[in-house]
Amino acid sequence: MTRAPLSLKIAALGGLAFLHVPLLFILLYCFTTEEKSYAFPPPGFTLKWFGVVWGRADIWAAVGLSLKVASIATLLALVLGTLAAGALARARFFGREPISLLFVLPIALPGIVTGIALRQAFGLMEIPFSVWTIVLGHATFCIVVVYNNAVARLRRLSPSLIEASMDLGADAFQTFRLVILPNIGTALLAGGMLAFALSFDEVIVTTFTAGQQSTLPIWMLSELIRPRQRPVTNVVAVLVILVTFLPILAAYYLTRHGEAVAGSGK
Repeated sequence: MTRAPLSLKIAALGGLAFLHVPLLFILLYCFTTEEKSYAFPPPGFTLKWFGVVWGRADIWAAVGLSLKVASIATLLALVLGTLAAGALARARFFGREPISLLFVLPIALPGIVTGIALRQAFGLMEIPFSVWTIVLGHATFCIVVVYNNAVARLRRLSPSLIEASMDLGADAFQTFRLVILPNIGTALLAGGMLAFALSFDEVIVTTFTAGQQSTLPIWMLSELIRPRQRPVTNVVAVLVILVTFLPILAAYYLTRHGEAVAGSGK
């Protein structure tokens, strides 16, 4: 096996450091005794801010709303994304490619474009801004994540398995439950976890689709604009990192052996 040159290793380490060292500073300033600025090194260390976060009702209201929105948006994405993938994975019809492009377009467009489009659409239809408009906004890009995972797995699934199931007397629901779902289950679970993580920390689309509601990222943004206790924002940021990192890590482990699909080599 050819070893990577030293320059490439240094470049890779530099890239990783550029991405992850700022996260260490977020963690560091969770423990600072200074509440109005980010002085380095911190003048002292304390666990006080974790207690402050625990006692702040506005933070937990924002956490609860973010979890609610992410859960509902993920559920919608799993249903609609799977149905869309099932319809487009193997079917051949006029307009198939443009329709496939329309499904992935929301995640390719800048969030501000999606947000403005949704806000104008809700305004034209006279839909009041609420939790449900946030959910619909998040579902636009969550569906894409589930769809991409499901369609890739379905295209590797051998059609002979489905045909054999039908030949043996299974109806469409039994074939889906006993043949298709076991083979695409990990892809759906991974897509759902990624969708949940994306929804939980979404800011731009939420800004345009929320009314008076404040999700956790919106709460953090308002705290950064009008800072009161800066370390509190850092503690909440660590919570967001954990909530989004764990599903992404689980999704990685679920899909890294995704080539092992029944009948994929036939």
